[in-house]
Amino acid sequence: QVQLVESGGGLVQAGGSLRLSCQASGRIFSDYFMAWFRQSPGKERESVAAISWTGGRIHYADSVKGRFTISRDNTKNTVYLQMNSLKPEDTAVYYCAANAFRMPMSPKDAVYWGQGTQVTVSS
Repeated sequence: QVQLVESGGGLVQAGGSLRLSCQASGRIFSDYFMAWFRQSPGKERESVAAISWTGGRIHYADSVKGRFTISRDNTKNTVYLQMNSLKPEDTAVYYCAANAFRMPMSPKDAVYWGQGTQVTVSS
């Protein structure tokens, strides 16, 4: 079992920045592919970014490329999502996810989930 706890969400104006953190516990963190997903009301959960064990392979959704950066610190069992130039359409609950065998590129690929953190971007 892996437990994931997100933090760092909040309310920010358009153009602003936030950094989300996801603290993992329960297993060897460096053994897991990690990812961020988001879900807005009435919409399906969608991939935002994913990162491999050592950070050598990274994937971004087209909608966040150039604005968001995913990173991980295996010494702290933490994955981050730096979000810059935020837009109102980035408003969603952001979830951290993990899978030991494949990079979570879609919700069905994720095995473990955090509880989510709300990000609200005002116009």
